[in-house]
Amino acid sequence: MLSTSLEVKNFLITGFPGCGKTTLIKEISSIIPINKKGFFTEQIKEKGKRAGFKIITFSGKEGIFAHRDFVSPSRVSKYSLSISVLEDIGVKEIEEGLKQSCLIVIDEIGKMELFSEKFRKIVIAAFESKNRVLGTILLSSHPFCDEIKERRDTQIFVLEKRNYQQLKQDLVCLLQQP
Repeated sequence: MLSTSLEVKNFLITGFPGCGKTTLIKEISSIIPINKKGFFTEQIKEKGKRAGFKIITFSGKEGIFAHRDFVSPSRVSKYSLSISVLEDIGVKEIEEGLKQSCLIVIDEIGKMELFSEKFRKIVIAAFESKNRVLGTILLSSHPFCDEIKERRDTQIFVLEKRNYQQLKQDLVCLLQQP
């Protein structure tokens, strides 16, 4: 069992792409019986291949955030981004969460999402709020992500296939503590 300082309230999962960060955050969210606001991402597959990503909020809103067929000046790899979808769905959901006492879930703080200044600002607001935050974050170095990872009120967990079940158990226990 992991122990954490009383001042730690933000919990971030990192790891290599495809290691199961989103799956883990969805499983943890479904287990803990507390109010949640925020979003997770889900792959869009077409003909068996990843074509993009959609955002799904805890209040049931969803939209396509990145797709290989979009036309946009904001691009990561083969995906063009719809920053407006991120801001109109994901950022607004977090804003709603900050008006109440709940767990803020952010999947993910990554290259695509960091194109949005509004997203970066709401992430900081969530981390500085009284609410706990559960999120996933880019493993590689990035100035914004590095600052988040170095916060004293934040604990980072590196997910690997071998520690998936233990990490899930640890995070469920940490998030259910008063």
